[in-house]
Amino acid sequence: MKPAVTTSPPPGQFAESVDPPEPVAGETQATQAQALYQHIARQPFFNGLSDRHLRLLAESAWEMKFEPGQAIFSEGSPANRFYLILTGKVLLQAEKPDRNVFPVQTLGPGDDLGWSWLFPPYSLTLSAHAVEPTETIFFYGTRLREQCEQDHELGYQLTKRAAEALNECLKATRRRLMECLAAHPDVSAAIPPELGGPGDPSTLRSSAAEDGSAPVEDPPTRAD
Repeated sequence: MKPAVTTSPPPGQFAESVDPPEPVAGETQATQAQALYQHIARQPFFNGLSDRHLRLLAESAWEMKFEPGQAIFSEGSPANRFYLILTGKVLLQAEKPDRNVFPVQTLGPGDDLGWSWLFPPYSLTLSAHAVEPTETIFFYGTRLREQCEQDHELGYQLTKRAAEALNECLKATRRRLMECLAAHPDVSAAIPPELGGPGDPSTLRSSAAEDGSAPVEDPPTRAD
């Protein structure tokens, strides 16, 4: 049985006190939870989790879909949820002081996003929007954070997976920085010696290539 799919909410709808949507007609919450449990258990990202922990995840989850160009979350907003991408493509971006955005990483099926809910101050550090029609599993992070405080094994398992995801994001950010510095030697030359400057454009291009970077116009996609 396929779980019910909910379209994404308006920005800001998911405050700390908001509960999941009501189940669609003809389905009980228990039925939805069982269907989601089976769906979540098949996801490679959750390999190794116990049956009990998978059921806890299912109790705080439902499926959501996003249209191309639709915002999933915005930098600086409260971090109270995270997502696992089932189909489609999502672009992570950082906001610059001039309110323009800087593409950081492109994510696809099997990737996860939005792990700031695990770490104080519980504020999202990047923005995300769908590049193409995208289906996800939405997890209510605030509720799971409370469960992690009570169940330290669950907290360890989720923190371990979050650390792997954050490490990939940091590597992607570094690659993008190297690409931009290589493309703008005037900027790299202004980097002080204690931070590795002045930059040598040829060295920066070499570093970006060693990282397997994509061109500046095309942010790298996270490796599976």
